[in-house]
Amino acid sequence: MSFIRPKWALPNTVQAVSSTRTGGFSTGDFASLNLGMHVSDDPELVQRNRQHLQQVSNMPSAAIWMNQTHSTVVASVDSPSISAIESDALVTSTPGVVLSVMTADCLPVLFASKNGQQVAATHAGWRGLVGGILENTLECFAQDVTAWIGPAIGVEAFEVGEEVRQQFVDIEPSDAIAFIQHKPGKFMADLPLLAKLRLTRMGCKDVALSNLCTYSNPETFFSYRRQSNTGRQASFIWITD
Repeated sequence: MSFIRPKWALPNTVQAVSSTRTGGFSTGDFASLNLGMHVSDDPELVQRNRQHLQQVSNMPSAAIWMNQTHSTVVASVDSPSISAIESDALVTSTPGVVLSVMTADCLPVLFASKNGQQVAATHAGWRGLVGGILENTLECFAQDVTAWIGPAIGVEAFEVGEEVRQQFVDIEPSDAIAFIQHKPGKFMADLPLLAKLRLTRMGCKDVALSNLCTYSNPETFFSYRRQSNTGRQASFIWITD
């Protein structure tokens, strides 16, 4: 099992990892560390994957999962939960509570206050981005924040139509820099850049990017756009005691 860890300067009380698709028990299209219960994988294997990951990564408790719907809802949690939460972002100040965000092309964005006392995990596809999910998450923090944008589909693989581009530039014309036209009415969209631009405008200057593309790394990541019947990786963050 291999992990990706954010490169950021934070107190050791903040722990974070991002999974890859390797090191689990699922087979076929979901090989091998699929963490998504909502895909057509064997639920027993998914649960085994989750438990194995928790053990190997030294998580203090089972992760809290979300039912992600590309909403702009942020949920505050203060204790572990076995029930998935209807939201697209989780925030906590409670040590030992593990937050998670599942992805297979969308952005996983992890947040931590620079004093290490509050963390958040956010799911941001283009709909969530344009709707304000990152802004809603940042508004939960009273202290300066560091953010990390994890593995997601890269600009070279994410084609969108003019209607998607227009929704962003209608809100902020300077976001046009994140869209590269490559044929009439079609653009290559840079999701990580769009996220960084929005975070910066909100005053979050300390933003790190993984610079890892899920679509172009089939041995390492699941990608829904590359293969619709696929698994999910996840990113996790928590505060230690």
